[in-house]
Amino acid sequence: MRISPEGLAEGVRYIASPNYDERPAGAEINLLVLHSISLPPGEYGGDGIERLFTNRLDPQAHPYFREIISLQVSAHFLLRRDGELLQFVPVHRRAWHAGASSWRGRERCNDFSIGVELEGSDETPFEDRQYRRLAALVRDLRAALPLRDIAAHSDIAPGRKSDPGARFDWARLLSALSAS
Repeated sequence: MRISPEGLAEGVRYIASPNYDERPAGAEINLLVLHSISLPPGEYGGDGIERLFTNRLDPQAHPYFREIISLQVSAHFLLRRDGELLQFVPVHRRAWHAGASSWRGRERCNDFSIGVELEGSDETPFEDRQYRRLAALVRDLRAALPLRDIAAHSDIAPGRKSDPGARFDWARLLSALSAS
């Protein structure tokens, strides 16, 4: 997979999110932030995440949706449990995934990061297909961008966020990346 000049991953379904803006001038995209999400919480395979990232969440569809209906969030990519990869924001744009955050002394991680959501939760192991596809995505993004670091949402927003959680196998991802 290549990243096009428009910032889109070729061969990946693109669902445009309105929840993005321009990065600061000269911002170097050197951090990838891993998240996990399931909507409704603990449920997989529905369209809740897509609806959240496109501001089309139906508050009547689930009681939890009424709590988050006002959120305007996105990520660059969503990696479903079956390995399907979706893109919501071009990589050269600033997706709204990190919130109040800091990495290595730099505030506002959205300015210089790519956000990847893994369909999952802190309590559930991730799928083999997700690890394989994630490693491939990271390799492709590294070929197109000066990515140097990969961090958990919990690393850039400690005390506020816990994802992707203790069930995410960092050693597995790093091993797959070092083997390529």
